[in-house]
Amino acid sequence: MNLSPSPAATPPLAPLFELDRATVVRGATRVLHDLSLRIPLGQHTAILGPNGCGKSTFIKLISRELYPLAREGDAPVKVFGLRRWNVNELRNRLGLVTSDLTRDLQQMPYLRVEDAVVTGFFSSFVVPPHRQVDADMRAKARRALEQVRATPLADRQVAELSTGEMRRVLIARALVHEPQALLLDEPTAGLDLVARRHFLGLMRSLAQRGITLVLVTHHIEEIIPEIDRVLLLRDGAVCADGDRAGTLTEAQLSHVFGGPVQVRRDGEYYGAVPGHA
Repeated sequence: MNLSPSPAATPPLAPLFELDRATVVRGATRVLHDLSLRIPLGQHTAILGPNGCGKSTFIKLISRELYPLAREGDAPVKVFGLRRWNVNELRNRLGLVTSDLTRDLQQMPYLRVEDAVVTGFFSSFVVPPHRQVDADMRAKARRALEQVRATPLADRQVAELSTGEMRRVLIARALVHEPQALLLDEPTAGLDLVARRHFLGLMRSLAQRGITLVLVTHHIEEIIPEIDRVLLLRDGAVCADGDRAGTLTEAQLSHVFGGPVQVRRDGEYYGAVPGHA
């Protein structure tokens, strides 16, 4: 059955993500507990919390790799206002850049960078036998590489890429559809200081172009100035939700991370280091 929505089916001004008391159980463990949140299009948002707080589960809910417990009433999870969505249609509006995609790309060592970006049209890292790559796809792939300043990488093999270069390629791959939003999973993990600075600059340029960014991370240094809403997640539930000034405090972060945290400011950016008990 085709679950792809017609344009008329999309509710007007529907939020990007809407979770209504969503609960996810894995084995005998509840990894999300009645999680409720609403993220509208246009509101750059960070979801911050320690490892094991439910961040990865949130991403898998959005990508339809996990499903919430069924219950009566309204749907626990909606994306663009709809409870069901064809995965390919979803990726036309929402780009995903996750650690799983990085691992997938690393397993395709002989794939050219431009070809890797082109496969974004097919939601896999190979072109299906019944599909063909046309000139328009190639042009859009090259344009996406240009947008992330990765044009010089086009003819290289992905096996030759640094971690920072690979992240740029994944964002280019997500941009071929000209999505309305990007969901980023700890995008600067593994980057050195210079590569991280360059990548944060790329995130800022995407936000300034009007692409809604949803950042999922445990590094507050990744929260660019354009992101002004921060949700703090602990034990599968939201424990704080507000602007950066109100949420990125020593008291709030110490509670979320379960130990003393000292917050530092460097211009428009926040940083944190372990405090003294």
